[in-house]
Order: sequence, then structure tokens, then C-alpha cells
Amino acid sequence: MKIEWAPLKVSPARRLQTFITALFTMAFFVLLFSSYLFVAASLFYGGLVLRSLILIYLVYMYVDHKRTHSIIDSNGWMLNRTNTLHRSYRNYFPVELVKTAELPPNRNYILASFPHGILGTGIGINMGVEISKWLELFPQIRPKVGTLDQHFLVPFMREALRAWGLVSVSKEALIHMLTKSNDPKHADNRDGFTSNAVAILVGGAQEAMDSHPGQYTLTLKSRKGFVKMAIRTGSSIVPSFSFGEVDIFDQVANPPDSLLRRVQSVVKKLTGVAPLIPVGRGFFNYTFGFLPQRRRIVQVVGSPIDVVRSAEPDAAYVDKIHGQVMEALEKMFDQYKEQYIPQSKNTKLVIQ
Repeated sequence: MKIEWAPLKVSPARRLQTFITALFTMAFFVLLFSSYLFVAASLFYGGLVLRSLILIYLVYMYVDHKRTHSIIDSNGWMLNRTNTLHRSYRNYFPVELVKTAELPPNRNYILASFPHGILGTGIGINMGVEISKWLELFPQIRPKVGTLDQHFLVPFMREALRAWGLVSVSKEALIHMLTKSNDPKHADNRDGFTSNAVAILVGGAQEAMDSHPGQYTLTLKSRKGFVKMAIRTGSSIVPSFSFGEVDIFDQVANPPDSLLRRVQSVVKKLTGVAPLIPVGRGFFNYTFGFLPQRRRIVQVVGSPIDVVRSAEPDAAYVDKIHGQVMEALEKMFDQYKEQYIPQSKNTKLVIQ
């Protein structure tokens, strides 16, 4: 294998971008394991005071999650969601945000977001850790990113996720977020915002297993839960497509009939998370490593699809709205692929 080395003479700004991206990437890959390891080590080897503090925290975490679903209703501390270091992370790729339609702040939204990629980096930056561009384009709308409910029962990791604007995709948590009042005078809106937008990476771990550079394979045909949630809460669905998301990481080949894919599928069924083996670049080479490649990611936010609210969604109506979402994504892909995908002539969108 021929190694492509990175140039030695690189500007300090780019070095900082690489360093910050390395920190975020390591956090995403090891935070879960390291959190459990720290708690286990503290309980086994810590003194009485440390053990007591850990136990108190674990009880608090469980009770708080049951009571509030671990949700921070506001945008939280803005220092955690936009700052110079987080902007360096954005600029590493860079990650961009494109507005194609108005989103009135008099209702709540589900952003049906595709593709997942390995980490969902574009969504994670634009609506999670660096929201300055979102607030510029969509004022008065709080951006949130949905993730698995069990992540909020991981000690310490949950605090980082909450600080970065992530929320659980459990039924209870989504209903809480998407039925919030849009009245500017309501007590919940004292922060000056009147709307919530929750991004859901609909394809989830299944779609992540199909993520390879240049391949836009979406898992959507059988995913209708987000449509039912939108109808139950009266939230508009906004199709969102992140061009370039699949290009920042490759992964070890895992065709559907391979042993690796079978193992990944079993683990995903048991835990909700697929054990991917990503292939990126290193600090000083472009051939292998755990860092994502410097590839442009452009999240295009489409037009809202309004729904009629109903506590018991009709199956035919769910299928109708689901079809509109698929059609909107196909049109969005065809409209913008030449603009945002290099050498896009042979790039196709596959929805399965």
C-alpha cells in the first residue's frame, strides 16, 4: 500500500483544525467505553468519598433521566455550542448549511436527515456543537440532534451530549420537545426562541453500515416512525440532505453477505449500535488513521412538509406523507448533486 504523506508546511490554523477534529473524533469513538471504565475503576479502587460521589451521581442520573428524559429545553450554555474551537472543527471539512425555504418559528419541526454516514458529522456540527450558522439562517428555532436513548444512561457521556444539544429519540422525549408551546409569551420561551427543530438521522445504524465514499444509500422505505411522530405532535417534516457526509470516512469492506456484516447486524440488533471499523487519515498522512478526511459537507435544508395532527395516525395518511418525504429527497438530490458532489455524473441515490 502506497502511503500519501501530508505536507510538512501547514498553516497554524489548519494544524489547530486538525487537532480539534482529532479531539472530537476520539471523543465520539471512545467516550462511551472510557465513561464506563472510569466509573468501574472508581468503584473498585476509589476511596470512600469517591465511591460515594459516584453512587450519588449514578442515582441522580437515573432519576433525572426518568423525570426529564435528560433534556435541556433551551439551547443551553452557548459557550458549549459555538466558540472558536468548535468553529475550527467546522472549518476543518468545512461544513456548510444551505437554506432553501423559510421555517416559520410558529411550529415545531422534525428534520428527516440523510445520509447517516459514519458519525452524522454535518448534522452534529450544524445543529449540535457549532450552531452559529443555524441561528443566523433560522432565528428563534432551537436546533437539537436526536440520538439513542441509552446514550443518556452512560455516566458523564450524557453530560457532554446534553451540553452539545443532543436529545433522546425515545417516544416520550420527542413528544416533550415537539409539543412545546410556540407562543412567545409562554414561560418555556423566555429565552427568545419559540420553536424546536429536532434532527433525526432516520437511517440509523443500518444506514451507517452502508456508508462508503461516493455511495448514497439511504435506509428509508420501512422507516415510518418519524412520520407517525410528526402526525401525533403536529410537527412539520423538513427533509435534509448532507452532501459529502459519506466521503469523510470509508470503512472496512462489509458487503451484505460477509461475516463482518453478519456480526455487525447481530450487535446492532442487541445494542442498537453497529460496530463499524472506520478508515480515515492520520495526522501526517492521507492513507490511514482515525481522522476524517478533509471533505466538504453541505447540509441542504428543504421545504417543510406540513401534516394534520392526529393522536392515532391513519396508515394511509402515514404512507402518503412518507412518500412525499422520499420524493422531496430524490428531487433535492437531483437538484443539488452537481453543485455539491465532485464528479457527480455517475453518482446515484439509492433508497432501500
